[in-house]
Amino acid sequence: MTVEPAIRSDAAGLGSPTWGGFDMARTRGRGWEDVRRSFATSVRLGWQMEANWTDPVLFLIYSVAKPLASALILVVMLDVISGGTRPDYRAFVVVGSALWSFVQAGVSGPAWMILDDRERYRMLKYVYVSPSDFLTVVFGRGVARIAVGAMGATITIAIGVVALGVPFDVDRIDWALLVVVMTIGVVAILAIGLLLAAICMQTRQESWSYPEALSGALFLVSGVVFPLAVLPAPVQAIGLITPLTWWIEGTRQALFAGGVTAIGGPGTVFSGLTGLGQPPSWVIAIVLLATGVVATLGAVAVFRISDRRAKDRGLLDQTTGS
Repeated sequence: MTVEPAIRSDAAGLGSPTWGGFDMARTRGRGWEDVRRSFATSVRLGWQMEANWTDPVLFLIYSVAKPLASALILVVMLDVISGGTRPDYRAFVVVGSALWSFVQAGVSGPAWMILDDRERYRMLKYVYVSPSDFLTVVFGRGVARIAVGAMGATITIAIGVVALGVPFDVDRIDWALLVVVMTIGVVAILAIGLLLAAICMQTRQESWSYPEALSGALFLVSGVVFPLAVLPAPVQAIGLITPLTWWIEGTRQALFAGGVTAIGGPGTVFSGLTGLGQPPSWVIAIVLLATGVVATLGAVAVFRISDRRAKDRGLLDQTTGS
């Protein structure tokens, strides 16, 4: 007589439902709790992949050296060209250079996650078929790289205040505006990175250079180190519909109220349309929210389309030699 093996107590959850059918919840996940856990795991994994190859001190130096060096070079160039007559531009350049480390990290994070796991580690197909939502995993890995960019941005601003004489008063910080623009801005940056990740799922060789190429194009039109007034009107218009322009402008106004503006001023498209010399805080918040929502919804839609196409054509488990 054959004796049926006893079911272990810790495996009871693996049995069939009492009604004998298949429980679809096992493939769909358990709702928000699974999303939260997948996101947290992806952030932790992304951080470990970024930092676990070296000791923390060396990693910190490596992470902040590039944005800090870029800011110092720009400040020295500005002082040489202006003869030291425009110290108000120091805060403009330092803040713009510091915030751009956020952009470079956020734009490259999701795209490099796709390329790393597909081309280098050959793990993308396994990540895709895991119970975790693929979009959540991509966002989590992008957030991990933004954390690296945040370290460089913080130290760059601190060096600007301490060593470069950038005027800074904690009592004058507009905390409400700062929280609003930073929250919406980081989401918009991740949305741009998600859009680039969708493109990288469809492309082959040379995709590794796409994040830097896109960052360079956005650097030109976002008022990072020079006002939009120096650009032709059509290029200014492109900058005004980019959420990064309003994010950087809002952060500058929150930290250094009354400083140089990148959006308004004589000869700018913004002043010509509104008659304002500088956008007020509420305008910055509203336009940033509107452009950020459009960018986020558009990026998610494009990513879902790219996701389905990559699955249908077997692109998730192919290596392209790039």
